[in-house]
Amino acid sequence: MSRIRRLSEGTINRIAAGEVVERPASAVKELVENALDAGARHIDIAIDGGGRDLIRIADDGFGMSAEELALAVERHATSKLGIDGEGREDLHNIATLGFRGEALPSIGAVARLAIVSRPRDGASAHRISVEGGHVGAVEPAPGKPGTVVEVRDLFYATPARLKFMKSERAEALAVSDVVKRLAMANAETGFALTSGGRVLLRLEPELPGASGRLARLGAIMGRDFAENALAIDALREGVALSGFAGLPTYNHGTAQMQFLFVNGRPVRDKLIVGAVRGAYADFLARDRHPAVALFVDIDPADVDVNVHPAKAEVRFRDAGLVRGLIVGALKHALAGAGHRASTTVAGATLDALRPAAAPAYAAPGAHASRGFAESGSTWQGAFADLGGHTARVDIAPADAAPDVARPLGVARGQLHETYVVAQTADGIVIVDQHAAHERLVYERMKKAMETRGVARQLLLIPEVVELDEAEAARLAARAGELAELGFVLEAFGAGAVVVREVPAIFGKLDVAGLVRDLADDLSELDEALSLKERLEEVCGTIACHGSVRAGRRLTAEEMNALLREMEETPHSGQCNHGRPTYVELKLADIERLFGRR
Repeated sequence: MSRIRRLSEGTINRIAAGEVVERPASAVKELVENALDAGARHIDIAIDGGGRDLIRIADDGFGMSAEELALAVERHATSKLGIDGEGREDLHNIATLGFRGEALPSIGAVARLAIVSRPRDGASAHRISVEGGHVGAVEPAPGKPGTVVEVRDLFYATPARLKFMKSERAEALAVSDVVKRLAMANAETGFALTSGGRVLLRLEPELPGASGRLARLGAIMGRDFAENALAIDALREGVALSGFAGLPTYNHGTAQMQFLFVNGRPVRDKLIVGAVRGAYADFLARDRHPAVALFVDIDPADVDVNVHPAKAEVRFRDAGLVRGLIVGALKHALAGAGHRASTTVAGATLDALRPAAAPAYAAPGAHASRGFAESGSTWQGAFADLGGHTARVDIAPADAAPDVARPLGVARGQLHETYVVAQTADGIVIVDQHAAHERLVYERMKKAMETRGVARQLLLIPEVVELDEAEAARLAARAGELAELGFVLEAFGAGAVVVREVPAIFGKLDVAGLVRDLADDLSELDEALSLKERLEEVCGTIACHGSVRAGRRLTAEEMNALLREMEETPHSGQCNHGRPTYVELKLADIERLFGRR
């Protein structure tokens, strides 16, 4: 008897389901993508039990006829693949979110699936059900134009999978994350998500264009992101990049607020992690991460979306082109931001100054000093944080009134010989003189290095560093890029490189350690970040020692010169680690602090 046998159809379907439907969120993703491919303008998603008990998705898309319903639940049946010139399915030109034709039969193989659908121009709706792989007959049913899919008792036909389900709350959060990502990519479609009858998300359709996209991103990523986002718009060799990126001072402790969409498809890709980190490396500490939402539009023939069964990953034909486009566009947008810092800086400052309990202000026209006096200790504590001792203000001459209209205003004083206080047309600016000047010196050094190049120092004895063959090959292939940064190496046999020159700005250097770090960077992120970061670190140290120190008294002319140079210098709104160099408080906000508004 042969030891090889064919699997039963039911087993085949359950195996396919295991690849496509890992958890309730996977099923929601597949079904919402189907609705989007069907041209839906409104999609309602309801779940119970974290999606295990019920997933119900209703859309107003094209709908399906009775004949199409019967085909939709067959494996490898799809409406989403075109035909090429030779009459074959065109797998190289995929313009839809779903195309495998496995989602519905896979879900039906492990759950109780029911579909009611009616074409937009159809007179009636029809229903079909699939339970544990058993397909029912197509029957007439009441229904509006569009499609309603109900999935009940997910994984009842594969009890082993239930053991790996997380808590109801965790599964509901995973569903919410999936829906949010799809909603970010489809701003013109309205979404509603409820869990156990509780509304988790409700988004109205937005207008076409960048403003509608930013409104949708703000609704999901937060209003602070929308207020502190820089527009991205770039094109290189037929690849278009758009979206928004947060200011460096609007940063987070993780990379969870970084999103990439390729031809409208949300994907998770290490490409964006390395590209974003490279673009922001000059402005943020290694443990801080910016918020970005980037949209890549590329010829479908130049990207493989068939890499992962759940279509969560893609492979670019020219990954270097896409990565370079992202880095270049982000750097251009950051340079265009000038000295701008995020609005959250002012918000945090106001929160720190705001009394713990609101003063009992008197009615309009009445004397309100009693309420202010009661909260006096809170105010004194807040202001004492600026220097830790009684404040002394050195008033600058007030003979430069025209400068009040400048973005950072005119200097009016210096607190604790550390903070410059300036008056603007509609508020005040407080500048950390050391942090601000450190950034200015650092930018001057960068500009000089870009103009004259990185000076090199020849090693008296070239250092040979042994690596595995793949690591050595990656480094040798990027030798030209590394040389531009002052680090000259070349291949030395199959599994080693020899380093002949290093940047002259370095003092004592662990050459072998840096080479291994570079090899890791190229493997994980496709960029030599270790070298760039070390160069920036040395430049930052030099800039720190060469800048105006805290504790030095400045003249009015020096303070105003600092403000003017900040206005003219890119990135002067934050220090090298993403912290703000100044805080701007609007007069209206200050008046609210004192109960004038």
